This record gives sequence, structure tokens and C-alpha cells, in this order.
Amino acid sequence: MKRIALAIVTISLITYGLISCVKAGNHGQILRVSDGARMTLSDIVEDLKGVRLVFVGELHDKASHHQAQLAVIRALKEAGVSVAVGLEMFRSESQTHLDQWIGGKLNEEAFQKVYYGNWSSDWALYRDIFLYARQTKIPMIGLNIPPDISRQVAGKGFSSLTPEQVGQLPEVSCRVDETYMNFIRQAFGLHGHDQGKSFIYFCEAQIVWDTAMAWHLLDFLKKNPTHTIVVLAGSGHAWKRGIPEQVTRQSDVPHRVILPEIQGRLESEAVTLEDADYLWLK
Repeated sequence: MKRIALAIVTISLITYGLISCVKAGNHGQILRVSDGARMTLSDIVEDLKGVRLVFVGELHDKASHHQAQLAVIRALKEAGVSVAVGLEMFRSESQTHLDQWIGGKLNEEAFQKVYYGNWSSDWALYRDIFLYARQTKIPMIGLNIPPDISRQVAGKGFSSLTPEQVGQLPEVSCRVDETYMNFIRQAFGLHGHDQGKSFIYFCEAQIVWDTAMAWHLLDFLKKNPTHTIVVLAGSGHAWKRGIPEQVTRQSDVPHRVILPEIQGRLESEAVTLEDADYLWLK
């Protein structure tokens, strides 16, 4: 009996230790780009609390990136921030379904159908984020544009859109220069791409995408002035030259950018404040 009791106590202590690590934000080291300091999520929460937008980039198929995103959402929520979550993964036209999910009016099976109507990555990668938002009543915001528009711009250019298609977008600009094209090459690992029309059209699609998502973020903040949005988006969009730059062109809303370290694209030895404020190290 003593051995059994000791085993139970040991298991309880281990479990408590694991839970404590999760609650404490033990999710690996974070590089503060401004001075190269190595920190934890707990160390940077106070800074994140002072802004209205927190961009947390991802590679869509990396479970660890989504765990980091959830950790940021949870840390801000537990710090007393009125949190919302902005989603590249959902189109703005699906906002009603997101509201129904958070309001408990759609079960998980029904919501998965909506999810796969918006996004192709495995639901399991994002499930914990959506469940946590539902459990804690955190608003979720669809940011994306109709896929037929982004595909058409990528294939034929922004000028190919009809007036009716342009009317489906918020106010967007489409100014692609060499600086922006160099950024796209770096962010998406497209080294060696030339300046042919296909690449220029791809860049136009990205900038239209980013501008529209920035507009939707700012529209939510205007209507919800006490909230801070944690923005979940691919690293190419979350990069400072992506959505954040389009936010800056439209508003002076303060923001921070957290990107994951990505070999060959964004590494601790080369990251600058033009890329991100924080780099989540492997």
C-alpha cells in the first residue's frame, strides 16, 4: 500500500509539474530582436499587453507553430486582456459561422465542414485553438478574401479583375516594386525567381491579400476599441513587410510581430527589426 501511495504521489507531482510548465508558458526560447536577448513567453507578455495587434506567424503544417500561437492567446487572456483572434484561414464572408461556433450554436462536426470549406490544412493542427476560443468566448475574425479572386490575380494580375470582383474587396492597393518582390522571394523561399509576369502576378496576389486582411483587422478594432487581436497567418503574411506594413499604411495602431525561426528563410543570426520583433526559436 505504501508503494502504491508513493507511486500516486509521484504521478501527481509529475502531472502538477507538467501542468505548471504549460500554464507558465514554457514553450521554448524567444529571441528579442532589438537586443538579442533570449526570453520566454512569460517575459514578453507585458510588452504584448501594450499593443492592439499581435501577429504570430506559422508554417501551416507545423504543429509546434500552432501550439505557440495558442500559448500567446492563452497568456494574453490569462493576463486580463480582451483578446480576439484574427484568422487567415477563414474568409470574411464566413464570419457568421465563426460567431455561431463561438456562441455554441455549431457542434464540432458541423463546424469542421465550414472549416474545410475555408482551409485545406488538417483540422487537428488548429483544433485546440478553436476549442480554447470557444470555451473562453474569444471572438474569432475571418480575414481572408474569396479564393477565386486571389487565384485570378496570381494567374492574370490585378488588372484582370472585373469591377464586380473589385467590389468584393475592401479598399486595396497593388503597388509591387523591387523591394517588395525581394521580400516575397525571402519570405516564401523563392530564391532565384526572375521578374517575369508570373512572379509579378504572384506578388500582386500577396499584396492584395495582405491589404484586405489589414483592412478587416482595423475594421474590427474600430468597432471593438478595447480588444487586442492575435493574428494567425502564414509567416509570409505575418512578416513585418506583409500585413503589418499594410496596417501601418492605413493606421497608427501599435503592433508586435512574432515569427517562428525557419531554416533558410528566417534565422536568429540574420533576423532584423525589419522582419519581426520576436523570433520563436526551434
